[in-house]
Parts: sequence; structure tokens; C-alpha cells
Amino acid sequence: MSRSSKIACQRLAPGPPATDRALQNTSDPLQHPTPCPGLADNHGRVVKTLRLSVTDRCNLRCFYCLPEAGFKAKPREDILTFEEILRLVRIFLRLKIIKVRLTGGEPLVRGGIVELVRELKRAQVPDLRLTTNGLRLSRMAEELFQAGVGRVNVSLDTLEPHKFHTITGGGRLSRVLDGIEKALAAGFAPVKINVVVMRGVNDNEIQSLARLAWSRPLQVRFIEFMPIGRNGWRRELFYPGSEIMARLHQMGTLQELPHEPGDGPARRFHLTGWGGEVGLISPVSQHFCDRCDRLRLTADGKLLNCLFARGEVDIKKLLRSDADDEMLLAQIQRVVATKAAVGPPACGQGNERGRPMTAVGG
Repeated sequence: MSRSSKIACQRLAPGPPATDRALQNTSDPLQHPTPCPGLADNHGRVVKTLRLSVTDRCNLRCFYCLPEAGFKAKPREDILTFEEILRLVRIFLRLKIIKVRLTGGEPLVRGGIVELVRELKRAQVPDLRLTTNGLRLSRMAEELFQAGVGRVNVSLDTLEPHKFHTITGGGRLSRVLDGIEKALAAGFAPVKINVVVMRGVNDNEIQSLARLAWSRPLQVRFIEFMPIGRNGWRRELFYPGSEIMARLHQMGTLQELPHEPGDGPARRFHLTGWGGEVGLISPVSQHFCDRCDRLRLTADGKLLNCLFARGEVDIKKLLRSDADDEMLLAQIQRVVATKAAVGPPACGQGNERGRPMTAVGG
């Protein structure tokens, strides 16, 4: 293990137990008027998860997420307001959505995000989660936990400060590690760490990153590098799940854990004597299209059936017309009904001409 990796693991060593603008929406949570059937597609899959991007802006510039040139964040008037988000979420709740994950961009750069979380919980979202790069987590973790976020995922691709600076376009690793500590102290457990594995970039750190879960309630999840957006996807960086698993098997006996509803596409493993877990998400080499239960809503109000989708439906246009909730609900049902049986990666394709990841919502 490198010196910087040891320092990172020491920072996440066992510690003592954890003992903006305001929204102008103070009305009581909407009483859902009429029950609706679940949100199902034409292949029998039922959508239970909404990945909701609240901004396309980010305070990092990871090379696989943002193109080097040509991307410009949307003006404020093109982004869904919090009131519009809440209206749509209430409709999704009628359609029996269970889990809402707030994404970006970086969701914590949007002003008033804590107030939005509070309103989403008042709207009775059963399972509210958030994915972040961790830079602002150290000062916001406690507030987010108290407001109602149930789980957080933190993106972390390396434990080497210089490499982190390079991958993220100038980020400071120490701030992310501190954010993870503060999230644990606030009461988030487990905290999920998302690692995008890239050949020749960070594949030599798979075991070092996995060791973060040795003594803490962390779930370190390794994710295959995916062909998304106009980022100039370099196939030589692809590192398959089978090779990731080979590296993990070298660390000891892996016991695969039963799949739970909140796991999404991840396979989870426990190593004997460890306090946390490791996981694998392999959307390219072993796609999970047959059990996909997700729908995506971008910050500018587009619905996408798939992370790799080349087509999108503008729900914001309908939302800002005279459409009532029943019209919006029917449109959402129509969009989900058209969900393809398999996405582009399962067909040997990517989405290298579509939105960059920051504009889709990770």
C-alpha cells in the first residue's frame, strides 16, 4: 500500500460512535388523490427508483464526466424549480415510486438543497438518497441527515492526492475523506463509495480502496468505466468486472451477500473479519437491463429511460403549460412503457454522442 493510501485508511480508522434559501412551500403534504398501478414498461419491469438530477453544475471536472470543451451549464430558467420538482415527485409517488436519489452535476452546489430534502420528506418519499463528490459533505452531512436523507454515495476514484487532482480537474482528496468521516459521524451507515475503475489510471488501487471497508461501515463499490456522453470514451481504459473480482479474490474469501431491494444493480460481498463490504457494478460486461427499475429526470426536465438513452422526453414543457397532474402522470406512463428491453451497452454500443454524465445525472 502506498503512503498516501495508508494515510487515507488511517483517517477512516475506527472512531467514537456518532451519538440557503428557504422553500416558500409550507402547505401540508399532498394527499394522494387516487391509487395508481405501478409504473411498468412493456417488458414487465416495474420502475421503483427515480434518479433526480437537481443541477447540471459541478465543482469538479472529472474527465469521464465532463467533456474537455463544449459543455455549458444550463441557464437558471431552464432548470426545474423546487416547486416543479416537488409536483413531479408527488406524481411519481402516486405511481408507487419508492426510492428517490438526488444527483447532479453535484447536488450540494444547488442553493437550498437542504430545504428541498425537507420538503421531499414531508411529501413522504419512503427512501431518499443522495450521490455527491463529497467536497461539501463535511459541512453539510449533519444537516442532510437531520433533514431526511437516508443514504449517501460518495464518488472516490483514488487515494493518491496528485492522481485525485488530475482525475477531478483540481479537487482536494483530503476534503472528500473528511466528508466521508463527517457522514459516518452524522449517522449515515453504510456510506457507499463509488469507484470508477480505469485501466492504467487507478486499477492498481483496487485493493487499497477496498481496504477502506476493513474496519468501518463502508460499502466500496467498483464500477466499470462506461461509454457515456461526448467525453471521448477511450476503450483502452475499460477494465472488466471479471478482472476487478480477480483482484478482490486475492484479498481473501469473498462471501456474496443476498440481494436486497436497495442494492440496485450492485453485487455485494463480505470478507471475513471486515466491518464493511465491497461491491461490483458491471453495466458493460454483464448488463442488468432485465431487472432495471430506474427512471431518470434531468435537471432541465427531460425524462430518460436509460443512462445510455439517446432519446429523451421533455416533461418540463408539459409541466409549464396548462397540463394538470393527470396529464403529467399519463405522459410519464407513456414514457416508461417505451423502455427498451436492453440498453446500448448490452448491444455492444455506447452513448458517446449524447449528454455528458453531468447533464444526465449520475
